[in-house]
Amino acid sequence: MRKPNRNKVKYLLAVLMLALILTACEQNMALDTNATDGNPISNEGVQSNDENSELSKYNPPIEVVLVRETSSDLEDVLTNFPGDTLEDNRWTRLYEDVLGIKIKYNWTAKGDLYQQKLGFALASGNIPDIVRVNAQQLRQLANEGLIQDLTDVYEQYAAPFTKDVLSQEGTGPFEAATIDGKLMAIPETAGSIEGSQFIWLRVDWLEKLGLQSPKTMDDLLAVSKAFTENDPDGNGKPDTYGLALTQYLWDPVMGLTDFMAGYEAYPNMWIKDDSGKLVYGAVQPEVKKALQVVQGMYADGQIDKEFAFKDGRKEKAMIAEGKIGIMYGEQWGSFIVQANYMNDPKAEWRPFPIVADSGLLPKVPLRFATSQFLAVRKEFEHPEAIVKLINLHLEKNWGVTAEYEKYYSTPYPVWQLSPFTPAPLMKNMEAYRQLKENRLTGDESVLHDEARAIKKNIDAYLTKNDVSGWGWERTYGPNGAFAILDNYEKNNQLMYESFVGVPTESIIEKQPILDTLKNKTFLNIILGRPIEEFDQFVEEWHRLGGNEMTTEVNQWYSEKGRNKE
Repeated sequence: MRKPNRNKVKYLLAVLMLALILTACEQNMALDTNATDGNPISNEGVQSNDENSELSKYNPPIEVVLVRETSSDLEDVLTNFPGDTLEDNRWTRLYEDVLGIKIKYNWTAKGDLYQQKLGFALASGNIPDIVRVNAQQLRQLANEGLIQDLTDVYEQYAAPFTKDVLSQEGTGPFEAATIDGKLMAIPETAGSIEGSQFIWLRVDWLEKLGLQSPKTMDDLLAVSKAFTENDPDGNGKPDTYGLALTQYLWDPVMGLTDFMAGYEAYPNMWIKDDSGKLVYGAVQPEVKKALQVVQGMYADGQIDKEFAFKDGRKEKAMIAEGKIGIMYGEQWGSFIVQANYMNDPKAEWRPFPIVADSGLLPKVPLRFATSQFLAVRKEFEHPEAIVKLINLHLEKNWGVTAEYEKYYSTPYPVWQLSPFTPAPLMKNMEAYRQLKENRLTGDESVLHDEARAIKKNIDAYLTKNDVSGWGWERTYGPNGAFAILDNYEKNNQLMYESFVGVPTESIIEKQPILDTLKNKTFLNIILGRPIEEFDQFVEEWHRLGGNEMTTEVNQWYSEKGRNKE
């Protein structure tokens, strides 16, 4: 096996990034017409020796060697099935029974340790048969000739339903996996729309202080100040804060992404400027204004003084204790604030639309969400195995032969036991729309598996005061997060990232350094450094590689436009 040279090894290690898997709940779209041309996929009669079959079985069986990141959540799932392991569970048995594929893990690890081990494995060229990588790692492996071209494999083996599901985000995910005209990995497509955020507010505090829900950023700032200074919890102590914030400024809950969007600032996205060129949001003047506002809130005591030392878990504990009244976050933020409701049934949280400084409807920034790709080792004899595994996973969760309560939720999230977990990208919104139609018509037949399960949780809360359904109602109820997202979409407020291509050479080399500079500078400004340091940051960003990145990104954008002509 050819080993990477030292410089490429250095780049691989430099760009190692922690993969965030934010799946608070995997919702089911359960389409009735998943298969096309009247030929539904089925696990019946798949013993065919036809090598072109989407679910043909290997005889004799083959072994697929993987590595895997584990988590406490995954361990919790396994504890509910005594005797099962990562290599022997309902999903691995299904893959072996139907496809003749035995799953084996070379090693597993949690969090940072997993990323470190993966980084060393990639740098040394000692990669498993199929490996999940980020976009930078994908390009490095392709440049080193360590992975296979999957163009023909995908076209030949992907089921019609698989192609339909993986194309729901448009061509972007496949563009991001295509290098020099070759599909070098199967994108683990993720729905950018899932990044939509909301303002989660303690409405009981609003009512107690005689305040209205915010319609502008000035309104929001006034609410934050009141939550900090006017003793909303009534204990006579100055121990409450307005806005939740963690040390990672861009957390999908308790972060600043959509707070800044209220000032037309998009610090983590490539966006179009007035001339139609792509520019990086972090160096635009609107960010400076937003930072100055956050700096003032921190100085005024509206943000926890120790937020810079607290991760999401610690900040969530403050919310649970009833110390914070405002949180920006995605739809699953309901399950973060539910911790407060569990401690205090009088704590009434509700989601509201994000607001703008202008008072107009703000744009809701949606970063390109597909960040993980499944690449196949160059020497692996069965590259089509990854496509067959994806075919079967999608079919048994969302296809015409789906067995929801066996392979998806028991109600434990057993889908997590599968090494690969593709899903329809609009399934959450689809579940909400089914629930909305059911509420309007009373017709139970419109509900598919996931929507029925959600309705059961919501009904348990509404009729039996079962607190476990509280978060589900805040997310999927008539005034929940998805009702707001539905309006975002109808009002044309969703703003998708403009750059969705393969990371350029300068992005691979420079982006990690520039991101570190950005995060350090922004954090220091919030903590009290002079706001003029933002201008210095902009100069440094351009000098240290930002100019190169911008040139390359616009070259991609120009070529994309020509390709569409």
